Amino acid sequence: MTSGLWELVLQGIWVTIQLLVLSTLLATAVSFAVGMARTHRLRIVRFLAGLYTEVFRGTSALVMIFWVFFVLPPAFGWQLVPLWAGTLALGLTYGAYGSEIVRGALNAVDPAQREGGIALSFTPWQRMRLILLPQAVPEMIPPFCNLLIELLKGTALVSIMGMGDLAFSGNLVRLALQESAEIYTYILLIYFVIAFLLTRMMRGLEKRLKAGVGKAPQRKARTPEPAVVEGVR
Repeated sequence: MTSGLWELVLQGIWVTIQLLVLSTLLATAVSFAVGMARTHRLRIVRFLAGLYTEVFRGTSALVMIFWVFFVLPPAFGWQLVPLWAGTLALGLTYGAYGSEIVRGALNAVDPAQREGGIALSFTPWQRMRLILLPQAVPEMIPPFCNLLIELLKGTALVSIMGMGDLAFSGNLVRLALQESAEIYTYILLIYFVIAFLLTRMMRGLEKRLKAGVGKAPQRKARTPEPAVVEGVR
């Protein structure tokens, strides 16, 4: 490929990374907000959080992008740029999946931990912040890693809006060179490299968060006293 075509691909990679970061931030905020709401003591809060989860988890991310980009403008009289439309659609959709990860991890914490917080007269927010989340978050990392990879692959859906992401740029290069096998192989490899780097980053974060969690204090090993044999000085 010429330098101009490679520049187009690099611009597509940058747009994909921007979309990935923004939608990940939104999906993370939604995941924790809705996931913690699913464990709230008030039934109405749990119902509303569950309704959100079922609606966005049960709809297609592709159709959601269409709805945000093409339906919202005539309904509300304003137009989102493709980057923000993609961020909103992907963040809300994948946030619904992430909320189930948060809910499951919180419910997996030993009930005795929650009861201990009640015995110490902690408020619900103090129990969540000081007891439940520190134990639940490390267990969320592996499923969140899988969800992050799925979100990376989902960013290719924004190409339907004409947004110049990696998939859209790769298709333009394919049309220019009339070489499908070579171009799409490059695109696959680029997605794989980004996913591999994300996986290594999440594994490092998991090890860091799990360091020292649930481990008993280490005791110094006692040096065994030399055996005394009778009759030997």
